[in-house]
Amino acid sequence: MRRATRFLSTFIGLAVVSALSAAEFDQRGERRVPPPGIPIASVARLELEEGCTHLAEAIEELRRLLEDRPNKLELLPDVEIFHKAVNWALRYDVFYRSNEVEIARTLLSQGMRRAVQLRNGEAPWTTATGLVVRGYVSKLDGSVQPYGLIVPASVQADARREHRLDVWLHGRDEHLSELKFVDERERRAGEFTPEDTFVLHPYGRYCNAFKFAGEVDVFEALEHVRRHYPIDGKRIALRGFSMGGAGCWHLGAHHAGVWAAVAPGAGFANTADYLKLQRGRNGPPWYEQTLWHWYDATDYAPSLFNTDVVAYSGELDKQKAAADAMAAAMKSEGLELVHLIGPRTEHKYEPETRKELARRVDELVAQGRNPLPVKVRFTTWTLRYNQMSWVSVEGLEKHWERARCEAVILNPHEVMIRAENITALTLSMPAGLCPLDTGLRPEVQVNGQKLEAPRAGADGSWKVRLSQGGERWSVVHSFEDGLLRKRHGLQGPIDDAFMDSFIMVAPTGRPQHDEIGRWTTNEMVKAIAEWRNQFRGDARVKRDDVITTADIAASNLVLWGDPQSNKLLAKMTDKLPISWDTEAVRVGKKSFASNAHLPALIYPNPLNPTRYVVLNSGFTFAHPRSSSNADQTPKLPDYAVVDIRGSPSVGVAGEIVEAGFFDEQWKLADARKPE
Repeated sequence: MRRATRFLSTFIGLAVVSALSAAEFDQRGERRVPPPGIPIASVARLELEEGCTHLAEAIEELRRLLEDRPNKLELLPDVEIFHKAVNWALRYDVFYRSNEVEIARTLLSQGMRRAVQLRNGEAPWTTATGLVVRGYVSKLDGSVQPYGLIVPASVQADARREHRLDVWLHGRDEHLSELKFVDERERRAGEFTPEDTFVLHPYGRYCNAFKFAGEVDVFEALEHVRRHYPIDGKRIALRGFSMGGAGCWHLGAHHAGVWAAVAPGAGFANTADYLKLQRGRNGPPWYEQTLWHWYDATDYAPSLFNTDVVAYSGELDKQKAAADAMAAAMKSEGLELVHLIGPRTEHKYEPETRKELARRVDELVAQGRNPLPVKVRFTTWTLRYNQMSWVSVEGLEKHWERARCEAVILNPHEVMIRAENITALTLSMPAGLCPLDTGLRPEVQVNGQKLEAPRAGADGSWKVRLSQGGERWSVVHSFEDGLLRKRHGLQGPIDDAFMDSFIMVAPTGRPQHDEIGRWTTNEMVKAIAEWRNQFRGDARVKRDDVITTADIAASNLVLWGDPQSNKLLAKMTDKLPISWDTEAVRVGKKSFASNAHLPALIYPNPLNPTRYVVLNSGFTFAHPRSSSNADQTPKLPDYAVVDIRGSPSVGVAGEIVEAGFFDEQWKLADARKPE
């Protein structure tokens, strides 16, 4: 008992405080992200620490005072962003320039000013025009995240008129701390500032090409802006350059139905070509290559049919290859890319071409996005991306193979669908937009099969669910049949768990094997630290004996330990497709000794199948092969068996001896040993 208590104390202590320091990471020979900063004078450090303490006290006082005033309490993140910017720079030594000490003083002063104003019932920054910095609380980890905004002066003249909004994705900068970001967003307007236009500058959770948590940040920030300002949802443009151009390519293609125009500059469009990686047996593990389909924009090029794209490249810029690759991918689908090229220019905007780019984007946004297009073309490889306009893909025959859907409103009585690698669809048209005749039941043709669908509503809305059984399609009232199946937001792989609310769950018991216990302790600590380092938030961490029913209902649970040490894991071990006991880890007919092996996996939580459970893994690309954002891709599939004695792989501290994807019913398919 004493030994188990000692193990628990060590585990929880390490996990909660993220005890691995930056120096310890350096000693292991791993590249630190963000890189270490410069030392600052001890007097300045003491002054800033005292300022952070005072601001933190003011924030907590406001939290108590505003508890019964939710409309004011929701503005507290607008204060907290200043505290976090300075506090994190101090805690994690990310001052990179000598003038950032003075910047920190300024930000603390601004934070205190907002705190005083909020205490007095005022929030003048919410109606200010020009450069404004604001914050929100992320659903992922409860962290406060900043964003920059340009508010046009015309808002004050007519607060009810909806305005255009441009989203600008910033370039790569590993020194882009919260301190630097907030300071720049208060001083710099950015590359494009169209007249009478809001411009949103997401932080994107640092430097990840707006993937994973960075992707979520773009849409959380956009939602926050739309909730607080008069934005015309039909006139939202997506723009970016370099790393921001890469983000623009994939966000533009994945979410083409959101944007009135997409204007990527430079960047990269797929991992293998940009990093010059081989495909096939001589490349990375097969499952990693399969998962390139998550963020390779070239794979989603057909979906750009649903928006307008104007790309820019410098003639001499090596990153021109991104637009060339996208042009080829689009051409193969009968689409033509408008590609403006700055003559004799390297990695920047050429002034005259920049003007032409701005003119074209302005024209496209002025026309606006069609909220209900007659024709939709949609390509996906995963139910993570399952919607385009009025078409939602609800099931696939097989994940990570191309799925296509083309939907056309032929006339007020007929809708035609062509679907490949798709087993379920929802067609949904919002009130006031459905062009179908409300007096008759429309005919829906799916791959030539004719079905009678429900009538459109009197309010101009329409919805029909279609399901395939064998070779036949049918109209259904619901997709719920009580059985597990992969669906949007519940389709894996492991990294998908970190696209929504999650909690790291530490064990309180003695491990089955000490070596496995030490491994899971170290890996949990690393996962917490790397989430903070690379996605700029403190992961929620709780012990297995204090997880509540509300936690299980609201969050994905990331369980660390084994069936003996983790109480929650013990409750569900017999319900997981991979078995694990004191003797072995069993994957189908294969068995691995559990004193040196353990599973890392994702699966619908048996205690709440609408959420995930993850075993013994954080996000899987914490230490990629290179420093390029193109290498920030998933390194593990739905499950893997790790030999902790083996050489560390890219995705985990050990050798992957078995790995694969569960099938569409979350069952074991044919497991494959990594090549």
